[in-house]
Amino acid sequence: MEIDNHASTPAIVELPTRTAKFAIGQVVKHRIYPFRGVIFDVDPVFANTEEWLSSIPAEVRPRRDQPFYHLLAENSQTTYVAYVSEQNLLPDDTGKPVSHPQVPHFFKELKRGHYVSRDRALH
Repeated sequence: MEIDNHASTPAIVELPTRTAKFAIGQVVKHRIYPFRGVIFDVDPVFANTEEWLSSIPAEVRPRRDQPFYHLLAENSQTTYVAYVSEQNLLPDDTGKPVSHPQVPHFFKELKRGHYVSRDRALH
């Protein structure tokens, strides 16, 4: 007699994997706010604090289940690091360089509107 013991085995649930729409080195702009920047890192899903997310007004708060991008960002007054959801980004096709002072730390050069990553050790 064979005993079926599958009920005690925990089910493995695979979450769907989304491919990021934008790439490291790509220059993008915000869909709503007047800033642009170059992507230097990507989180496949939201990976910031709850405090950060809840500080965004509910009517424009992004979904968690999408890629989020780390940008070396600039606006007309300053440069800074931004964390932006995929739904709020658009390609920036101006071909203009991003003036953030950390760009040379991550990238070698701007070629045809896309920054070329600098080879660097990860730790």
